[in-house]
Amino acid sequence: MANDREVLREIWEGKIPVCFQLDSEEVYELQAPDPFYLMVPRLSYFPLCTDKVRKHFLRHVQQDIQDKHEIEMWLEFNGTPLKWHLPIGVLMDLYHNDIQLPWNIVVHFNKFPEDVLIRCHNKEVVEAHFLSCIKEADVLKHRGQVVSSMQKKDHNQLWLGLLNDKFDQFWAVNRKLMEGTCDEAFKYIPFRCYTNEDKYIQRLIKPVNEEGQRKVLRHLLNEVFPDMDQVVVRTHGIVLPLDTPLQWLSEHLSFPDNFLHLVLVSS
Repeated sequence: MANDREVLREIWEGKIPVCFQLDSEEVYELQAPDPFYLMVPRLSYFPLCTDKVRKHFLRHVQQDIQDKHEIEMWLEFNGTPLKWHLPIGVLMDLYHNDIQLPWNIVVHFNKFPEDVLIRCHNKEVVEAHFLSCIKEADVLKHRGQVVSSMQKKDHNQLWLGLLNDKFDQFWAVNRKLMEGTCDEAFKYIPFRCYTNEDKYIQRLIKPVNEEGQRKVLRHLLNEVFPDMDQVVVRTHGIVLPLDTPLQWLSEHLSFPDNFLHLVLVSS
């Protein structure tokens, strides 16, 4: 079970400095508004922590856009729309080589890229996505038995812990999801391997082999990418040692959605 609390807390407290700027073509005044600087949690999602950004820029765009009901803000980095349904830290790892801090992100209220991004009108959309990931991860780990035995208030506590950035509130419930059954390892490791921002790979990978010995990250990579050698794996801004046990990784370095998000960089 996830018992190295210091690691859990270090991961939880990871923040990224971001400089948000309104797209110059959407500025409706002679002078562009000041950029907006924010420290955002790596473990969160952009729609959960950009209310102030939206408020800051919305009054500087055309009146007819301001008047629209439920106008949607979207973000872009280096010409690429940022997928809000990926945790911020995953996006950071994906674009790691191009990012200088503070991370410069462009804000848009117009021309929503329907073909690239999922609509996100409110935080309930994020909550539904987040809880469906947790359920999927629990099916892999415990055949769904832990989530199904939880009450609605437990689901709410997980969500509010993430939304309000409350470590103790979140982990009071999440530790149940991080326990093996009867001291055994998880059935499968919930993970997503990214080779680029457009797709990830998921497979059924057990944390132990046929002989009951613990598998490490190198084993997972060999099973998922048998033809790839010299790979660097990044998560939470850290390059992972390939001899790290999968069970430990899953318990300690999963994002709040209970998945390991592993970004592959060929070295």
